Amino acid sequence: MIVRSLRRTMVSGGAMLSLTALSACDLAPTYHPPTYVVPATWHGQAPFATATPADTQLPSNWWTVLHDPQLDALEDKAMAANADLQAAAERFVQARAMVMQARADLLPHFGLAFGASDNKQSADRLFRYKGALTQTDEFYGGLASWEPDFWSEIRNQVRMAKYSAQQKAADFAAARLSLQAELADDYVALRGYDAQDAIYRKSIAYYQQAVSVTQSQLANQAAPRLDLARAQNRLYVTQAAELDILAEREVTEHAIAILTNSAPSGFHIAPVETLHFTRATIPVGVPSDLLQRRPDVASAERQMAQANRAIGVSRAAFYPHIALSANGGFDANGFDLANLANSMWSYGASASMPIFEGGLRRAALQASWASYREMRDRYRSSVLSAFREVEDGLSRTDRLWAENDRLRAAVSAALDMQNMTMTLYKGGVSPYLDAIIAQEAALDAQISQVQVATRYFQAEVGLVRALGGGWNDKLLPTPDQTMTFSVLQYDGLHHPTPAGGIDTPVDETPYDDLTGTPTLRTGTVPMGK
Repeated sequence: MIVRSLRRTMVSGGAMLSLTALSACDLAPTYHPPTYVVPATWHGQAPFATATPADTQLPSNWWTVLHDPQLDALEDKAMAANADLQAAAERFVQARAMVMQARADLLPHFGLAFGASDNKQSADRLFRYKGALTQTDEFYGGLASWEPDFWSEIRNQVRMAKYSAQQKAADFAAARLSLQAELADDYVALRGYDAQDAIYRKSIAYYQQAVSVTQSQLANQAAPRLDLARAQNRLYVTQAAELDILAEREVTEHAIAILTNSAPSGFHIAPVETLHFTRATIPVGVPSDLLQRRPDVASAERQMAQANRAIGVSRAAFYPHIALSANGGFDANGFDLANLANSMWSYGASASMPIFEGGLRRAALQASWASYREMRDRYRSSVLSAFREVEDGLSRTDRLWAENDRLRAAVSAALDMQNMTMTLYKGGVSPYLDAIIAQEAALDAQISQVQVATRYFQAEVGLVRALGGGWNDKLLPTPDQTMTFSVLQYDGLHHPTPAGGIDTPVDETPYDDLTGTPTLRTGTVPMGK
């Protein structure tokens, strides 16, 4: 038996136009993102002037404002190799695939079917039809179906998938900014530990000299044994404090290794003596620009847009669903393809409409409305958090820089006091207790100054992160750019699709077609508009 089915929509050109017109009935509410009244300037009085129109954006490689080549190299390595960032890129690829999957339901579906069989009946079968015990059956054909999208249910699902892909692109940008900021923050902390360790090592050398001085004084009976005990105590306490700083440095170094996709055991950053970062000039812009510069805010807005379209999908469930189908072909005992008497065909339409389902669809509609309101509230919360983080960054940078100035003056005074009291002690004019107090004050002032300076540069990193790190919503792919291939494309089935559309290292074509494993990881696909 041969069946050749032709899947046809069985509508004329005029009917197709009328169906297209009906499909424009969109049941989703009109979407308008919430608007907010924002101040003209920031409240925080940070040492950063409002940027000029020609300098309103941070560079995408914003960490270069710290002028540290080692940090630049680490950031580049993290962007190229961090596993969490690559996973975020793959989530974007998955979202784009879901766009094409949803879009497929808008188009007619065609298929082919063919086969053959040879059947033998049992001679002792009850009620067997008199005739041959064997029978052959050969068939081939095609299948087709289409569901007109009268109520834009499928179109809204496609729009939701496109918005989801845009959201994943914004999530990737947020993950990338988070990675960049975390790495810069850890690196600043590491250099802060280096500066503290250098202070401790200098203090330990000074205290060792002080122990020698007190031993000489004790040998000459010019000082009591108490002075030697005090000097030794100060030395041992400082040595212990240095070990604690070294432990913190190693832990931070391990964290940087993971961020750059390196094994901690084989990763090392050479220490330096001082904090050598340059105070950055950060263009903070105006508050009204912030919502376009934060990827997390853009992600929240795209989630809200998806929830808005979901209402239209839930509403469409209350209306009739119509499906068209057609098939035709040949069915015969043998390969007699030219015999029109063996031809067969069928076509038809079906419609279904809910009458009573116990409130099932109304519950789904109410849930979609509640989900939309939840996404709107989350968007509002993300906006408020964004403004708070910028104001926090402005306040911290302002206060910490002023605090750092005061502490540098305190360090200078404390070092003078330490030198003078030791000179007086050597001359027998001052007790060693004064020298101990001066030594503690000098060490505490130096450590506090380095810690505050470290916090200041970390606050700079936090401010840049709060401002979006040079990102803006124009970098998001448009809804149409989330579609990745043609409906008639059949190549590229043996290797993954590169994560194009966002700035990320991707797997290009050098794949093993048998195992599907990559043989080379290289390349960067920039996002275009």
